Amino acid sequence: MVQWAVVVAGGVVVGYGALSRRLSTTVLSAPLVFMAVGLAIGPLGLELLDRADDPEFTSLLLESALTLLIFADAAAIRRRDLRTEGFLPLRLLALGLPATVALGWLLAWPLLPGLDVWELALVAIILAPTDSALGQQAFSNKKVPPLIRGGLGVESGLNDGLALPFFVLALAAAGEGHDHPGVVETFLRALLLSGAIGLAVGWAGAYVLRWSVDRGWSTTDWRQFLTIALPVVTYVLCVAVDGSGFIGAWAAGLAFGVGSRRAQTTRAGGVSNPDPARNTRFTELLGLLLASLSFLVFGAIILGPVLEHLTWCTVVYALISLTVVRMLPVALSLIGTGLRPASVAYIGWFGPRGLASVVFGLIAFEEHLPGTALLTEVIAVTVGLSIVLHGASAPFLGDRYGDWFARTLPTEPNLRENALASDSAPHRPKGLGSEA
Repeated sequence: MVQWAVVVAGGVVVGYGALSRRLSTTVLSAPLVFMAVGLAIGPLGLELLDRADDPEFTSLLLESALTLLIFADAAAIRRRDLRTEGFLPLRLLALGLPATVALGWLLAWPLLPGLDVWELALVAIILAPTDSALGQQAFSNKKVPPLIRGGLGVESGLNDGLALPFFVLALAAAGEGHDHPGVVETFLRALLLSGAIGLAVGWAGAYVLRWSVDRGWSTTDWRQFLTIALPVVTYVLCVAVDGSGFIGAWAAGLAFGVGSRRAQTTRAGGVSNPDPARNTRFTELLGLLLASLSFLVFGAIILGPVLEHLTWCTVVYALISLTVVRMLPVALSLIGTGLRPASVAYIGWFGPRGLASVVFGLIAFEEHLPGTALLTEVIAVTVGLSIVLHGASAPFLGDRYGDWFARTLPTEPNLRENALASDSAPHRPKGLGSEA
């Protein structure tokens, strides 16, 4: 039956690709369509796809997608995105992310009594990173001020990498005493060693690319292949030393982006070195394709079975996670910035949970923790609701918020939301269908 699941997946890719421009302005986001098809072909529907068929393939697909996107997103981050006028992502990452984890941990305590303290921490950490692909219209709508679009994009590009160390340590603490490595060993291998490997590979990749471009020895196409090899090599090296391939890929992306841009700004002549975002374009597109297929697999083999055993506690926590746990920390982190309540509410609502949460949840599932079943249920329901709610609300709320900004700006030209009006190229968030 798996071959028919492949046929269906290919058909969805063809169909959505053919209609992508038209669908990009509707509530039918790519993650929503692929997840719905996954539910239809999974155990709740046609039973064409089941995790028992090939569990290794599921892990490979999801982890490959996240590795490529983590690398591409980290490489695309520019230092100017985090400077004075980029106060928004700094606030969201430095204040909002830790507060989100802490509040999620606290509120999980009474609602998820089947989990111990570290498993509760895992739930909060896993559900903290955001995924801009789930609310693409909210991130790419040109009516929305560049400051808000860029800030949300930078936050989404970095918060999964920033959450990784906390996830790895919490997973080690939760598994301690169950034949898992201790926290100290995990810290040394997953954080320090993997980070060092990632920085070395990313910096070396940027140097090789610069050296090749300076001499005119490489073609544009092969530069894309060179770049896509970096996260793959990094991931494998980190796994070989029992480290974290995701932390390595994130560090490699940061080092590659910094190294490429530094070479671009210090060169006094010769061949121009393309922006790293161009060199990672194929990596990002392949990651996005794999991510879409991952949502199909998520619907079929993770969300579908979970819906058969749904409990009210799980649904309540999922709704709280998408609202209070996200919106309250955002509001607190933006105090004193001068942003209007409409902007704070918009930023707070569009914190969708997506691929990173699914992959982190899968990794936790494979550790066979005592509370694995409940942990998986909470993550699956939260991501499933996020795909529906954020995808459906993005076109409407993006237009409404953009209209509010357009009405307010003529009477208040010094509106804080207009701080980046002169920036013609804000950080491009990840997501399918972002090009008009």
